[in-house]
Formats: sequence, C-alpha cells, structure tokens
Amino acid sequence: MTQSSFQTIINTLLDESKDFPKKYFSLFSDIDTASLQALMEIWSRISLNRKLALLNGLLTLAEGDTITSFDDIAHTLINDPEPEVRIQAIQLLQFVEDLRTARALIKILLNDPDQLVRAEAARELGKFILYGELDKIPGDITNLITDALLKAANDDHNKADLRRHSLASLGYSGRPEVETLIESSFRREDPQWKASALLAMGRSSNPERWADIVISMLLDEEPEIREEAARAAGELNLQDARQILINMLTEEEEDDDVIHAAIWALSIIGGEDVRTYFESLAANTDDEEMLDFIDEALENLTFNEELESLDLLSFDSLDELGGLIELEEDDEESKPKKKKK
Repeated sequence: MTQSSFQTIINTLLDESKDFPKKYFSLFSDIDTASLQALMEIWSRISLNRKLALLNGLLTLAEGDTITSFDDIAHTLINDPEPEVRIQAIQLLQFVEDLRTARALIKILLNDPDQLVRAEAARELGKFILYGELDKIPGDITNLITDALLKAANDDHNKADLRRHSLASLGYSGRPEVETLIESSFRREDPQWKASALLAMGRSSNPERWADIVISMLLDEEPEIREEAARAAGELNLQDARQILINMLTEEEEDDDVIHAAIWALSIIGGEDVRTYFESLAANTDDEEMLDFIDEALENLTFNEELESLDLLSFDSLDELGGLIELEEDDEESKPKKKKK
C-alpha cells in the first residue's frame, strides 16, 4: 500500500462525521513501518470512541479471518495512555503466540497501573501456560508466567477480576500450588469464584482429581456455576456427566449460556444417542442461531468420533485384532512404521 493511499485512510479515520468504512479494516493487517508511524502521528487527534470502534472492527475481522495480522498495531497500542485502548490491544494479541507477546503480557500483568488492563493480560497469558505444559515454549518463560499469575491471584489487594482471571489461566499449569489455589477458590461462597475455579478445573487435564466436584456442580442453583461445570465436564471428557447434561437440556434449562455449554460438552463427550439427541433438538427449534450452533456441535461430535476411531485403528490395536494390515516383506520391512496416534 502506498503512502498516498494510506493517507486517504487516515483522512477518513479523522473525519468523525461519518462511520469508518469496514472495507478499510483489512488494510491495517501487516501494516508497514511507515504507515504505522503515520497512524501514530495522528492518533492523539482521534477521539477515544473512534479509536475503540476501530480496534473493535479489527478484532471482529481477526476473529473471522485467520489470514489477517494486527500484531504490530497491537504491540504499539499496549502502551497507549488510555486503559480501554490497552485492553483492546491486548485482545488483538490473543491470536499471537510468539515469546515477544508473552514477555509483553508478563510486563503488563506485573506493572500496568490499571487493574482491568492487568486482568486482560492475565486472561491472555493462559494460552502460554498451556504451551509451556506442551513443551512448546521454554520452561523458564513458563515459570515466569506462572509465578506472575500466582502473585496476582494471591494478592488480596488486587481486584477480584484480576485474581479470578489469573486463577483461570493457571488452570493449565501442572504446578502443585495451583491445585491448592483452585481448591481454596472453589470453597469461597461467591459464585463467581466457584465458576472461575470450575473453569480452571476444566483446563487442568486432571479428571481424576476434579470429576466429582464438576459433576456435582452441574445441578447447582447458580446459572454461572452450571455453565462452567458443563464446560469443564466437556473439557475433562467426563463420561459420567453425559446423562446429567442431557437431562439439563430435556428438563427445560432456561439459561441460554448453560444450554450452549451443555450441548458443546456433549459434542466432546459423545457416546450413545448424543447424535440422535442433537438431531432431535434441531428438528424441534426454529431459532436460527440455535440451529447454527447445533450444526457446529454435530461437526465437533463427528470430529471427536473420528479421532476416537483413529485411535482404535492404531497399529497396536490392529495387531491385536489379528493383523488386518500386512506389511510387504523385504522392501516394506525397511520402511519406518507409523507411530501410534
């Protein structure tokens, strides 16, 4: 993009008498250094509402188009004077997985003067904890993130949102002190704390430890708790939760968020009659959004069933069934065998 064409975009951005055209949002993707500098030179002349509308448009586009990249704009604006701008810049970084972003979010979590901004950083750091558990990022970075989140979660001077988001992100961690933190948070009377603890349980990949608690909370009187319990039941693949989740839907659960969480959990857990139940649910609703969601759940159910089938068709399983796959002798013997999936 030429500087003259980007100047047209800047002029349009400055003209607040008209809505900023959606067609321009994609032109901020992979922005070049000169254009970013030109944008920052006039940034202070743009009203806060206009800035937030622009960033919201970029975020909406990024959520629907994985090709777009607003990394450079986001990294620049995480230092903006306005907390609301910093929050949206952090949200734009949810699609970025590099260590530069991890370090920037750690710095924000530890040092930003606004606790809501720090809470957003805590939320986004969760994925890096997961990457650390999967050995996709260095252990020293994972430890830095975990330590920073533990500090934020345990500091009584911090606002509840910051502490709860830190707890939820820590759910991915295998550190023993995290389990203690989840337990103590769940024992609080506040439903929001219980919900955050359930979210962390679902992320823990530890069904043996949390299954009983999660299943018992599926029948809680608080919708927020039922929702997170349903989500956790799916993430932990709790087979014993299947019938309770189905009952939640057939007994006319009124909260839409709980309904969506229960449907999605069933699409992960799968099992007998789940597909039939989804098809029946679709046949008995005229709600277009619900129909779309059920279609997505059916696709997810199919995906998970296929994964299970691949596991059953691993070489070890086939050998146990009598060697349904026979390798050619001689030439074939020299080829590496497939790894068990």
